[in-house]
Amino acid sequence: MKTLIKNGTVITAEITRKADILVEDEFIRRIDEYIEDDEATIVDASGLLVLPGGVDPHVHLELPMAGTISADDHYTGGKAAAFGGTTTMIDFVSQEPVILAENIARHRAMADPKASIDYSLHMNITHFDDQVAEELLDLPQMGITSMKVFTAYNGRLRLDDGSIFKVMRIGGKNNLLTMVHAENGDVIDILVAEALAAGNTAPIHHALTRPAWGEVEASLRAAALAAQADSPLYLVHMNVAGEVDQLAYARKHGILAMGETCPQYLFFTEDDLRRPDGAKWVCSPPMRKAADQQGLWQALENGTIQVLATDHCPFFYNGRQPIVYEGREVAIPGKELGEKDFTLIPNGLPGIADRLPVFWTHAVNTGRISPNRFVELTATNPARIFGLYPKKGTLAEGSDADIALWDPEKELDYGLAWAHHRTDYNLYEGWKLRGYPVKVFLRGTLIVDDQNWLGKAGGGRFVHRQAGEIL
Repeated sequence: MKTLIKNGTVITAEITRKADILVEDEFIRRIDEYIEDDEATIVDASGLLVLPGGVDPHVHLELPMAGTISADDHYTGGKAAAFGGTTTMIDFVSQEPVILAENIARHRAMADPKASIDYSLHMNITHFDDQVAEELLDLPQMGITSMKVFTAYNGRLRLDDGSIFKVMRIGGKNNLLTMVHAENGDVIDILVAEALAAGNTAPIHHALTRPAWGEVEASLRAAALAAQADSPLYLVHMNVAGEVDQLAYARKHGILAMGETCPQYLFFTEDDLRRPDGAKWVCSPPMRKAADQQGLWQALENGTIQVLATDHCPFFYNGRQPIVYEGREVAIPGKELGEKDFTLIPNGLPGIADRLPVFWTHAVNTGRISPNRFVELTATNPARIFGLYPKKGTLAEGSDADIALWDPEKELDYGLAWAHHRTDYNLYEGWKLRGYPVKVFLRGTLIVDDQNWLGKAGGGRFVHRQAGEIL
């Protein structure tokens, strides 16, 4: 089957030009100013921008947490992603008390039949010993070239600094990228206990018990460990201007450090947790202040931060009340679990559908970044860093035909109905957006046609990743 996309403006991280794109057998076969092919189905992209499908390297699907589970799975999360122009996502494998290969096999058995877009996996390392050290060497042959460690969540997910150093040292010698969730777990535990003892149980105390200085300190500590281990470092969900300062310091001193931020940290502050429905904004790490937003924006503009991800981990706001999803009622316990205690609120937000259209409106339309930089932050850089490029993240001959046809003039009142997350709220409800994908192709197959869903469970595939690049 051939598809010929004609008359569009092709945008990659490097170039903007008028060109046609010929797709055949899931791949981009040719890009040229003018192409004719009598066997191809013609898609007229006049007036549209032709972008590579987005790559979201940070999602949590069907993640058990706080007595419930995140509301999107690999079908519903992929569907929401596709409506927002994203065609590849990377989920995380939890480390259970069995060998890593068994954790990965179990996760893939859950995800493969449901996947509606292409996906890959990171490996969480939340327990470390000599056996795990040996098992880490097997990750690349399973298509996984990145590991995540935590400096918070004491007694559950956190590794001590010595273990993090050992993980990083293995990563540095074996082309495995170490991702770090940087907060100070010791300080958090003390402040949470004090807040509860004082009867401070409202959502705002989620932010107040996780001080911004904890992220500043932990991010520099992560960079120092990476330097001593001679290992690359990737800081996830950066949310504090001081954390940007530490990343810039590390990069200036030759440390192979990179970072991501997420839309929620650009558009919301801790004041949103003071609202009557503040539980909707509870995530870890939390939103910060307006000055932190400005620091993050500047880092996206000047290249200190390389990636815009989402940390998509949705929960119902009121899991007692069912929603209708694809004609069926669905109710999953959610944020109401913590209505009397902020520590019981499931930490996480919906966002995978929102990332591209919200960012386009507020970054490209305002002139803060160019369309090329938009593609770089949301598709090309994550593909390069995580070993998917040039298969994913770009429009080039030989690349997968993951393509979003983007209408830069399409205006809409955004919200829950547009996002297609399997949850009962959207952070951007009622926001006016301009610029939205109108057709989305996954490996050459049309899966979104305006607001019509043409994808299916099992239509996505696991992508075996190679070693990534240091940007």
